[in-house]
Amino acid sequence: MFLVGLSGGIASGKSTVVAVFRELGCAVIDADVIAREVVQPHFKAYQQIVQYFGTEILLESGEINREALGNIIFSHPEKRQLLNSITHPEIQKEMLKQILKYFVLGYRYVILDIPLLFETNRLTKFMKHTVLVYCDPRTQLARLMKRNGLSRAEAEARVASQLPLDEKRRLASHIIDNSGDRESTRRQVLRLHARLEDSLDYLWARLAVGTAVAGLGGLAYFLLRLIWPTSQLANEPTSKPPSQPTG
Repeated sequence: MFLVGLSGGIASGKSTVVAVFRELGCAVIDADVIAREVVQPHFKAYQQIVQYFGTEILLESGEINREALGNIIFSHPEKRQLLNSITHPEIQKEMLKQILKYFVLGYRYVILDIPLLFETNRLTKFMKHTVLVYCDPRTQLARLMKRNGLSRAEAEARVASQLPLDEKRRLASHIIDNSGDRESTRRQVLRLHARLEDSLDYLWARLAVGTAVAGLGGLAYFLLRLIWPTSQLANEPTSKPPSQPTG
């Protein structure tokens, strides 16, 4: 099994591409979903965040007010770093657990949906392939204005706060151009999926694991044969000794 990092930009259509991958039965791990889960009250990160940022960031329900916390870290870079130092290890731990689950289930590859994959550049070294969901700047701006009800200036400011898609494009190993209609995007995803499914990446490792498992299974059966007779392994009674004549 190998890992595929998937990213995009604001309003580039990453969720559309993820939906197609899910329709194909692919394993997708959403970093945003995990990031929201690990700050729930029953997680370790929640306790640490409340300890450092105070109870004023909590809603009446006891959950963290993400908007209030966001306002704090937006104007204090050192507090943003503190929050990241709390949440990132928990996020990575949960991602690893899900990766192991899909490995055990026998998936060919796992997609990691990570919005800031190329900005942070810490996780790309673990990805065999990286995929960027791209759209041209004019389309990106128009979609963002329509989706969020923003003015042109507001939309431009949000796009400018991210690494430009053209720069991310140079960093990705695969590009899905979502500038057109949904069917065009779907065809590109289907082609990429077929290519990844047919990939020989890590074939040697899969063969080694398969051989090791088969070898251990054969060894276990051989040892059982030495310890217990075949009749006991088959859950059959052993034959009785011939009865002695009575006189």
